[in-house]
Amino acid sequence: MGVIRAHVILPAKLAAEIDKLTGPRGRSAFLVESAEKEVRRVKLAAFLEDTTPAWQQEAHDDVREAGSSAHVRNQRQRKSNRQLMVESWAEERNS
Repeated sequence: MGVIRAHVILPAKLAAEIDKLTGPRGRSAFLVESAEKEVRRVKLAAFLEDTTPAWQQEAHDDVREAGSSAHVRNQRQRKSNRQLMVESWAEERNS
């Protein structure tokens, strides 16, 4: 992921408060983290206000064909198999 330099004008009092929390060298990281949280919050708010259903049946033919119980069982089995593979790999690595 690339980065860009952005010129941001902050009120002096706010900059001083941020510096108290993070130190002057931590200001950029603090602002990036704050902006990321706000972007997630705004996106979530937009999603929650959208009246379009999140679940589109056409996109999930596998559930309709197998039935929801079979689909859940299958997903759990796949997760279990992945966990076994990870554990096996960890054991081999530690041997």
